[in-house]
Amino acid sequence: MKKYPFVYLACTAAVVGASLGATPASAGHMTHVVHAGQSIQKAVDAAESGDTVLITPGTYRESVTVTTPGLTLRGVGRGVVIEPAAAKAAGTCAAGGNGICVVGTKERKVEDVTLASLTVTGFTRSGVYATATDGLTVRHVTAVKNGVWGIAQEGSVRGVFRGNTARDNGDAGLFLANTISAEQGATDTGGTLVERNRLEGNRIGVTVRRLRNLTVTGNHLTGNCAGVFVVGDENKPRAGQVTVAENRIVRNNKSCPKTARLDALQGSGIVLTGTEDTLITQNVIRDNAGTSPLSGGIVLFKSFVGTASERNRISDNELSGNSPADLVDQETGKANTFEANACQVSRPAGLC
Repeated sequence: MKKYPFVYLACTAAVVGASLGATPASAGHMTHVVHAGQSIQKAVDAAESGDTVLITPGTYRESVTVTTPGLTLRGVGRGVVIEPAAAKAAGTCAAGGNGICVVGTKERKVEDVTLASLTVTGFTRSGVYATATDGLTVRHVTAVKNGVWGIAQEGSVRGVFRGNTARDNGDAGLFLANTISAEQGATDTGGTLVERNRLEGNRIGVTVRRLRNLTVTGNHLTGNCAGVFVVGDENKPRAGQVTVAENRIVRNNKSCPKTARLDALQGSGIVLTGTEDTLITQNVIRDNAGTSPLSGGIVLFKSFVGTASERNRISDNELSGNSPADLVDQETGKANTFEANACQVSRPAGLC
């Protein structure tokens, strides 16, 4: 972080009098500076692998597509705001209702892209949408009041989502999935990490859908209808091998109506449905209360397609004030284990 002022001043000096400029960075890479009123997309299109596009404070009314591997798109803090264009804009990212798109292909994933230190707001679909990426990093991004997802990724591996804020988005603040458009088995993410994010006022704080080998840790989730949702189905390989650890999940009591795919939501801390071999440990889960079939502190919910949750381990969590219970198991007899949890009420009784 201490390098930012130096980079900013050096780059600014280099582009005085120019509409858009670039200065050499280390190892022959360039830093392209964008000022308010200029096009972020123009700078991205001019950049090469290893370059940085640095966005100075201001409001930018456009959608941005990144397909160049190794590119860093970085703002100078929350004062960099990306909003939808006033008029209908060209390009598939804008047409899809998204703010920033990072796009690879099935044949070749786009690798090592970084998005950092900016705000995306007001898009009809997603603030950030990524597909077919490898090693995408999204950090210190604020995604607010987007129609569906704050930050979303599908068909990708080895992602890092750290220190972001996703607030008041229509569906999930952070949405990670194998694929949105087709039915298929769970994807091994290669160790994707969701860490130290703040997720509030969304339908669901974090959704992990049909994925394996992923960690959700150290996040703060409050004011959502549900905190964390780990979702599987009948496809193989099964969803699972997810670790949800050391999160603070408090008062997720917003009320959300039923949808075509999901019952009404309110007061859900962590929900597992159709998953296997998942570890839920050392979370603080308090005061999540509602009357939905999915309400409660930690809920093992029978899948809508009839797929059992199996061999999940719920241990060493601190739960209190959740209603109808701190622990809710609708998958009794399926080798799920509850041990060493500090809690008061469970359904069925005896899990605390």
